[in-house]
Amino acid sequence: MLQGALAGLAAGGLYAVLAVCLTLMSRLVRVVNFAQSATGMFGCYVAVFLAVHLGLPEWLATLAGIVLGGALSAVLGWIVSTWLAEADTGTRSAVTVAVLLLLISLAFILFGNKPQPFHPLLAGPAFTVGGVVISQVTVVTVALAVLVALGCRAVLARTTLGVRLRALSERPTTAELLGIPARPLSVGVWTATGVIATLAVSIVAPSQSNDPTSLAMLVVPAAAAALLGGFRRLDLAVAGGLVLGMAQGAVAQSDKLSVLRYFLPFLVIVALLLWTQRKEVWDAAR
Repeated sequence: MLQGALAGLAAGGLYAVLAVCLTLMSRLVRVVNFAQSATGMFGCYVAVFLAVHLGLPEWLATLAGIVLGGALSAVLGWIVSTWLAEADTGTRSAVTVAVLLLLISLAFILFGNKPQPFHPLLAGPAFTVGGVVISQVTVVTVALAVLVALGCRAVLARTTLGVRLRALSERPTTAELLGIPARPLSVGVWTATGVIATLAVSIVAPSQSNDPTSLAMLVVPAAAAALLGGFRRLDLAVAGGLVLGMAQGAVAQSDKLSVLRYFLPFLVIVALLLWTQRKEVWDAAR
């Protein structure tokens, strides 16, 4: 069980990175971006195509895929901030569901529905704990999640850019009246999270089920982790992603419970939603 839990840290680190991106999107631009991992998936698939079929060096193809993932996210952000600036969070988030399905369908058409021959960016063990080998992918994804969360927290709390972003998220109309450039800042948030998500997916994809649907639906466990922090707290988003990944890894070690790992994110989402609504339910019961 310990070996499985530690092995699950690689996926947990990816969940944590995506959960941090979802939390930032929710806090700063009022969107739950369900296409977060889909843009990363599409960028990674294009990188594989460039490397395998066009013969580009692996590092250059990977860089092009990461840039594409950020560009796709930026385009989506520009569309949302231009035509849905006054819409509520639910409406803005619904647009990203359509983009999620569009990118999955487009990946099927262009690349097929089979896993792709991803070249691992990182390979081999990093160190051993109690006889359990910890891979380089695990170390990098966990470190990336922590660094992204700490870096974003520092930017939001201690920089002028962070003050503007917080003003835009809390009082968007007032911020615009004060001269804060709302649309460029919003598109910048979309771009940054798209680049980070694509980078994280690129690192973990070679060791995961990497067909289009599996990679795109990584947003589900990420959303479960972000929900732990109420889509507000970065530290709880990181913790939720790591714990969820470890739980899935531990459950996978049992033949009787291994199938449960696919349902854990949904169970966590349902449990957290019920818990957050407990006051209203209890008040209604009384």
